Amino acid sequence: MEVEREISFRTECGLYYSYYKQMLRAPSIQQGLSELISDNATESKRTINLLRRMNIYQEVFLGVLYRILPIQAYLEPVYFYIYTVFSLQAVYVIALFITSWLLSGSWLAGALTGVWYILNRVDTTRVEFTVSLRENWSLPFFALQIAAITCYLRPHLKPIQQKVVLWLMFLATLCFCLTWQFNQFILLVQALIIFTLDCLDLISTEQVTCLYLVQVSSLLSVWLLQFCNSMILGSLALSFIVAALFVKHFQRGLKTGGLAARLGKLLLHTVLVLALTFTIHYLAKQALQLRSDEHIFKFIKSKFGLGPTRDFDASLYLCEEAFGLLPLDTFDRLAGTLLAYPYLVTLIVLLVMLALVTLANLCDSSAVGRPPKGRCEARPICMRADVAYNLLHTVFFGLLALGTMRMKYLWTGHMCAFAAYGVCGKELWSLCLNMIHCNTKTKLRLIRYTLPLVILCFLYYKFWPKLMTELSELREFYDPDTVELMTWISSKTPKKAVFAGSMQLLAGIKLCTGRVLTNHPHYEDRALRERTRQVYQIYAHQSPEEVHGILRTAGADFVVMEDSICYERRHGRGCRLRDLLDLANGHIMDGPGDNDPDLVHASHPRFCESVKTDGPAYTALFTRVFQNKTFHVYKLRRGKKRAKADREPVAMQD
Repeated sequence: MEVEREISFRTECGLYYSYYKQMLRAPSIQQGLSELISDNATESKRTINLLRRMNIYQEVFLGVLYRILPIQAYLEPVYFYIYTVFSLQAVYVIALFITSWLLSGSWLAGALTGVWYILNRVDTTRVEFTVSLRENWSLPFFALQIAAITCYLRPHLKPIQQKVVLWLMFLATLCFCLTWQFNQFILLVQALIIFTLDCLDLISTEQVTCLYLVQVSSLLSVWLLQFCNSMILGSLALSFIVAALFVKHFQRGLKTGGLAARLGKLLLHTVLVLALTFTIHYLAKQALQLRSDEHIFKFIKSKFGLGPTRDFDASLYLCEEAFGLLPLDTFDRLAGTLLAYPYLVTLIVLLVMLALVTLANLCDSSAVGRPPKGRCEARPICMRADVAYNLLHTVFFGLLALGTMRMKYLWTGHMCAFAAYGVCGKELWSLCLNMIHCNTKTKLRLIRYTLPLVILCFLYYKFWPKLMTELSELREFYDPDTVELMTWISSKTPKKAVFAGSMQLLAGIKLCTGRVLTNHPHYEDRALRERTRQVYQIYAHQSPEEVHGILRTAGADFVVMEDSICYERRHGRGCRLRDLLDLANGHIMDGPGDNDPDLVHASHPRFCESVKTDGPAYTALFTRVFQNKTFHVYKLRRGKKRAKADREPVAMQD
């Protein structure tokens, strides 16, 4: 059934897909766009510009494309959407293929990259079970951008080729930024990589400037397309790039002098850039009154023990496994497909080479002004700029993945291309053969082509039967309780009814029923985060009057409570949603275990449990209108006189 297909878009995926559905159901494309720009159904009592707040241009584009293409008769909208996202994953693999081919000069490296990506898909992509997640749209474009950068940094590239590649780089960066709200943090890491390459004198000044300008122009283009979204102007990435370009312009003697002098200058240069970055960032946030991204910085501070541990927003992230450290079993899986071994060997060898090349660059003051490719020809050990970029890329994003598991998808795909380069690349094998004094073209070619073929044959023998078994499995989504809830809401409640509840469930209600929400999973707005924390008091120790007042302030007509949250067992004590609320409210947590000495016993029972008793204090304000094994729906009563009359009995009962 359609409702079963739609509830399979879990959490924020359902919210994003609902806008694609909204574009299809609008009387015209113009009206559909107008409804998205002036939306009053996503957040009750508020009219918001969804194109400004969220990264949903892809849903708008697909909605328009589906309407104008003659495919409605034989392809349903949901399959058009899913097939498009899956096709983008093919683009992702093609981009990784190109990157490894450019680095190694062998198409076998590209083939090995694609095979590794598919066999390690548990760690390289989440597209199988979170189709409409923003990263599934953006990472293919990010991979294309990396391929374009790799091509741009190749030696002996003609000026016309450089211009074409820069335009491709800009388009890929623009699409990447437009489709994911975390683009600014990814571009910040990439800007740090470019900054490091510049400091180590591995790329030319012209290349540095061009790469920075591509990033800036992409961010500013997205700022315009998102109706002047202030989060972009106040981003750390933009502040860092401006600071780096400004300091670089005025610090012209950076790459002169001996080793000690250059190291001192580099240290001073780095300090100046970082100081100016944080100054620009602070001033921009003050001028724009920007506080929407503060939850990210709270999370980072709390993760390293630098911020409050009871902050509700930060704790929501810290308690999720996806935002924890990378599990060690990830490396077991990567080793099982023979990916981890060549990756680690390549990484270690290239890091040693990078250290030697960097030391040579810093000591050789006569090389200043000469292009990096000219220096390479005069030295026994050198490193191409495109290889250096990809090396630092895998190091920086690897550190990010080790610290936050969700970020591994930025790392593992590139890891496949990097390891394939190690297996098929000329430089590494030439170095090894030189060390044993038997470097000939025939032996080099034999190794470069034989080893990847042996690995591919082994992977085919080991994994082909398993892949065929997985492809033959057909599964059907089964969640009768949620289907029953959605069917009841669609048929028994007014179309303009406002629903309160958990962020994840409300996204599904928006998609399946079109009802108005109090809150939703897109957590990038400060006012919405505060409202979500207030609505979640239904799972805290609060009086019925307090909860009723909170929900009415948010405009709710119905509230949906879930037993899976009220009696949660998925997380341990201290990370259950009810525990986070208790800590934020200064209350002692449930169950056996230690509590901080400043926490106090709550003066009211837990609302989600007590409302089921149908006591007079609760029935005066809430009427149960639906229930099954998973969900309980209550309608809020509006009569103030009734509530007033019942206050005395409530106090006596408490």
